[in-house]
Amino acid sequence: MLFQQIINGLTLGIIYALVAVGYSLVFGILRLTNFSHGSVYAFGAHISMVLIGYSFGMLPAIIVSVLITGLLGILINKVGLEPLRKKKSKGISSLITTIGISYIIQNLLMIIFGSETKFFPKLFDYGNVTLGSAIIGVRQFIIFGIALVLLGLLTYVVNGTKIGLAMRAIEQNSKASNLMGIKVNSVISFTFFLGSASAGIAGTLISGYYQMVYPTMGVMVGLKAFAAAVLGGIGVLHGSIVGGLVIGLSETLAATYLGGSYADAVAFIILIIVLLFRPSGLFGKQDITKV
Repeated sequence: MLFQQIINGLTLGIIYALVAVGYSLVFGILRLTNFSHGSVYAFGAHISMVLIGYSFGMLPAIIVSVLITGLLGILINKVGLEPLRKKKSKGISSLITTIGISYIIQNLLMIIFGSETKFFPKLFDYGNVTLGSAIIGVRQFIIFGIALVLLGLLTYVVNGTKIGLAMRAIEQNSKASNLMGIKVNSVISFTFFLGSASAGIAGTLISGYYQMVYPTMGVMVGLKAFAAAVLGGIGVLHGSIVGGLVIGLSETLAATYLGGSYADAVAFIILIIVLLFRPSGLFGKQDITKV
């Protein structure tokens, strides 16, 4: 029983990690918490549902959905946030803008798809395997493996490529990066693309796991992923991964031993504890400055 719940928690946690890295990517480069991220997660799931429903093919549907969701991230940056940066607006203006964008996306999804819960085709339905007394769905291992590979790829992009080097340079000093010839706005747009694409993949995987999708599905997931990012150290990719796994495991174990009504509270209890005793998170730097 315990082993099965651990597997369930890791499956859920790796999804939180995929969403959390989007928060960390944007925060790392802009020192901005993008609260539209949860709605982007829901948007990606809806696009996948439409494409799969039109017999687009599962893999092509997911790829196209990820690209469209990434483009939505670029649009959020270009239309909502870049004009504020050019005006040198205070950070609170950008923060409020992302909250507003989140509600706009949610309402557009409601207008287009309706507010009711809709069926999402089951992904990777290859039966179950028995490990001891636990019965584990093969799709759980596949979802975990796909998410882990994607997280590894994201980590490589940030730490092992030229665009990743540019992202890290802008994180340290955006003005100096611009003087050195780095196209700051283009790199920021790419960062939004990566973060939004990750959220879109996460939304598709979890919708295929639970076989349902609805416009507000990203609200609670977005908040839990934010808690995961803070727990690991927001702005630190591997911290977001660890934070997501911890939140997922904690939530699953709480639902098992305390009851489902208490599960959602666990992420926020952890968030409050972290903010009280280690505001920078498990792997974050104590002092964060942005030039």
